Amino acid sequence: MYDTIIDALRRNAADEALTAARELVASRPDDAQAHRWLATSLQQAGQSEAALASIDHAIALAPENADLHLARAGVLIGSRRIDEAQSALAASSGLDPNQFLAYLMQAQLALGRGDLDEAERLSRLAARVSPEHPLLAAVDGMVALRRGDADRALQIVSAASQVAPEEPQLRFALGFVYMAKQHWAFAEQAFRGIVDSNPAATNLRSLIADLVRRQGRPGEAADELEPLLANPATGHPGLHRYAGQLRLAAGHNEQALASLRAALAGNPRDRDALLGLIEAWRRLNAPDDARATLDAALATTSDSHELWLARLLFELVGSEQAAAVVERWLKAMPEHLPALEAQMTVLDLAGDAAGAEAIARRIVERESGRSSGEQRLVEALLARDEPKAAIERVQSLIERATDPQAKQGLRGWLGLVQDRAGRQADAVATWTGLAQEAAPMRLPLWPLTEAQQAWPPLAPLPQPLGARPLLLWGAPGSGVEAIAGAVNREGSYLRTDRFGPTPPQDGLQSYRTPAALVSGALTGQELIAGWRAALPARQVSGGNIVDWLLWWDNALLHALRPQLPEGMLLIALRDPRDMLLDWLAFGAPAPLAITDAQQGADWLAQLLDQVAALHEQDLYPHRLIRLDGIVHDAAAISAALGQALDTSMPPPPAASGARRFAEGHWRDYAQALKQPFAALTPVAQRLGYPEI
Repeated sequence: MYDTIIDALRRNAADEALTAARELVASRPDDAQAHRWLATSLQQAGQSEAALASIDHAIALAPENADLHLARAGVLIGSRRIDEAQSALAASSGLDPNQFLAYLMQAQLALGRGDLDEAERLSRLAARVSPEHPLLAAVDGMVALRRGDADRALQIVSAASQVAPEEPQLRFALGFVYMAKQHWAFAEQAFRGIVDSNPAATNLRSLIADLVRRQGRPGEAADELEPLLANPATGHPGLHRYAGQLRLAAGHNEQALASLRAALAGNPRDRDALLGLIEAWRRLNAPDDARATLDAALATTSDSHELWLARLLFELVGSEQAAAVVERWLKAMPEHLPALEAQMTVLDLAGDAAGAEAIARRIVERESGRSSGEQRLVEALLARDEPKAAIERVQSLIERATDPQAKQGLRGWLGLVQDRAGRQADAVATWTGLAQEAAPMRLPLWPLTEAQQAWPPLAPLPQPLGARPLLLWGAPGSGVEAIAGAVNREGSYLRTDRFGPTPPQDGLQSYRTPAALVSGALTGQELIAGWRAALPARQVSGGNIVDWLLWWDNALLHALRPQLPEGMLLIALRDPRDMLLDWLAFGAPAPLAITDAQQGADWLAQLLDQVAALHEQDLYPHRLIRLDGIVHDAAAISAALGQALDTSMPPPPAASGARRFAEGHWRDYAQALKQPFAALTPVAQRLGYPEI
C-alpha cells in the first residue's frame, strides 16, 4: 500500500507522492507508517514544519517504533538544524555554505525514501565542499547502517563524535547504531544526552523507554513516559497504550488498567490496547469494570468487530446476558457475518436448531462456502439422518474450492463427515489419500533399532540431588500434545523447540543417534554432554526442563541409564488401535510421512513393543500416562499428570482440550482397518488393552 508513494519519491515526483500519502492517511488515519510516508513526502516537497508534525503524529500512534524515531531524526537533520549547520560551516570555511546544505538536505531526503545510492552520491558532493564537516558522518553512518554494516556505521559516527561531541544529530546517529548492535544501554545513554542538553526533545522519551524495556526494566520504562502522559499535548492514546503494556509486563496491573482505559477511550479501535485491557481485567478479576468500559466504547463505536467480541468474553457462554449482547451486536451490525455466527451459536445453545439452521443459510447466502455456515448445514443434514446429502454437500464444496490449502482442509473434513455417516471405508480412503499426497513434504518415520537384552547399569542418583529433568514423548495418535499443554500451564520449563524451525542441534534430535549408540560410534557420555551443552541456548538454567522429544528409541537407554539417572520419561499412551485411527484422521505433532494404514500400523507396533519392554522391565524411571477416554478433557489430563508426578496441577481454562474420537472408536473400523489392527492387537494386549 506504500509502494505508490515510495515510487513517486524515488522519481522525485514530490506532488504525486504527497497526494498519494494524503489519500492513504485519509483512508488509514491510525496507520503510523502512513503518517511516516506523509512526513517524507512533505519533507521532499519542502514543507519541513508539516513534515515534523506528521512524523510526530506517527510516533504518537506507535511510540515504541524505533524506525519512526530514526525518520524523525532525518527530518530534523534536513530542516530544523540547517541554520545551525550553516553557521558552523560559515565559521570554519570560506566555501559556499548554501551549496553544502543543499547537498546535505537532498541526501537526507534520499535516506528518507530509502535511496541509499543517491544519499551516498550526494554525501560525496557535500564532502567536496566541506570534507571534514561532522554532519556528513550522520548521513554516511546511516547509509552504512541501512546497508547492514553496523560496525562501519559505528566507526564513522564515533570518529565524528570525537570532533563534535555535543552535536545532536551525531548523537541521534550514534544511538541508532548502538540499537542496531543491540547495545541498549549505550543507545539509552546517547539519547539521554540529547534530552539533557535539549529538554524540549520530549519525543525521545518514548524511545528511551523502549530501550529501558529492552534491558528488562518495564516498570522503569513506564515511569519514563509519565511526563509525556501528564501533558495533554503529548499524552496521546498510543502513548497510554504503550505505557499500559509496559505496566502489564512489570506486573503493575492497576496502573496498567488505568493507562489502557485512557488509550481505549481515546481510540476505541486500538486493538492492542483492547488486548492489553482484556489481560488486565483477567489478572484483576474485574468483569464489571470490563463490561462498563466496553459498553462505553461501544456507545461511540458500535461498528467495531473487536469491541463486540471482547464484550462477549465477559458473559457466560449460553447465558441470557450473552444472548442480549449478541442481540445488541446484530442491531448495530445487522449484516456482519461474525455477528450472525454469534447469533447462530446462541440459538443452538438455546435448543433452537431450526433457527440456527436458518441463520446458517443466511451466512452462506452472503458468503458462499463460509465454513461456519456450511458446517452447521452439514450438521443439520446428519442430525436429520441424511448422510448422503451431507457428504455430497462437502464434496460440492471441494469441487468448487480453488485454493489448494482450502481444498485439503475440506477433504479432511469430508473424512470426518464420512466417519459420522458410518462410511468407515470411505473415510479411511479419504485420509489415506491426503497422507499419500503430503508424504513427500513430511519427515520420514525414524528407523527403529532391534530389541536388545543387555543394558548398562542404572547409575545411582547424584548427591545432593539437584535438577530433575523430564523427557516427554508420545507416539503419533497418543495425544501427547494434550500433556504438553497441561505442562505448559504449570510454568516455563516446557521446551517445544524440537518441533519448531530452529530445533536444538543435539543427539536427541538426530534420527542417526540410536544406531550410533548401538554400534558404539556415539557414547552415552557424549550424547548427554551434548544435550547439557545445548541447554543454555534453549534458555534453560539449572538443568530443570521438560524436554518434549521428537522421537523415541530404547537405544537411548544406553545414554540415559548411566548418564542421566535423575531424569524421568513421561510417555503418553492410548489403545494402539485408537492411536492409529487418530493418526490417520488428525495427524500428529511431528509431521511424519505415512503412505498407508498398514505401513503405519507395522511401524507403530514395533515402536510400542519397545515401550512395552521399557515398562515391563522398568528399564528407566518413567510414567505411562494413559489418555484413554480423557484426551478431550483438559481437566482430567491435568489430574492424570499430577498423579503421575505426585503433585497438583493448575486447573485448565474452561472449554480447553483436544477434539478426538471417543475411546474405543477403533471398533467401528474393525473391518475397514482389519489387517492394520491385526498388526497392533498383540502389542495392545501387551500394554493392557483388550483384544476386541
